[in-house]
This record gives sequence, C-alpha cells and structure tokens, in this order.
Amino acid sequence: MNIPTGLKPGIWGAVAGAVAMSIFGFSQLGWTTAATSEKMAQEIAGTAVVAALLPYCVSKAQGDPNTATLTKFQAEQSSYSRADIVMKAGWASQDGKPSGNDALARACADKLHTKAG
Repeated sequence: MNIPTGLKPGIWGAVAGAVAMSIFGFSQLGWTTAATSEKMAQEIAGTAVVAALLPYCVSKAQGDPNTATLTKFQAEQSSYSRADIVMKAGWASQDGKPSGNDALARACADKLHTKAG
C-alpha cells in the first residue's frame, strides 16, 4: 500500500496525539477502566453498608441479654479480639449467626470500645 508522502506526517501526528491524550487522560483527567470503576463502586457500597448497619450493631450489642459477652468485650485490649467477639456474638449479622460482615464487626467493635471508654 502506497501512502502519499505528504500524508505520513499527519498520520504519525494523529497516532502520537492519541497516545499522548490517552496518557494525559488516565493520569491527569481521572479516566478509569471499567474494572477500576467497579472496584471503586464496591468500596463505596461497602462503606455505605457499614455506615447504615453500625447503629443496629451497637444497639444489638448493648441490648444483648448475655452480659458476660459484653463484659468480656470491654475487658479485651486487642482490637482484633474485640472484632472477633462481635462476630462470634452475632452482633455484626442480621440473623444473629457468628458470621457476618468483617468490616461492620471492626467498626462496631471500635464504636463500642469508644463508648465504653
């Protein structure tokens, strides 16, 4: 295929401009790929779920008839252990089972610890 010599600089300029605009767009203009957008949406949704369910978790913990669990929670020094107690007590789940949202359990444990302290 013969390309006229006068057209070659224009084609190379268009290619270089497209590459430069792509680099500039992704680095400075905030363009993202679909995978990155999906990841960001999941993080935002997870944060919203934790924020919405945090008061429910705290009230569930404070209203738990098993006061030994709350006493053990308040005596625990490790934040990891406190979150584990919240999970095992079922405070971080809708159905009261010892499985639930780990991020909610950590947030609930932090909130309960600051209220107790």
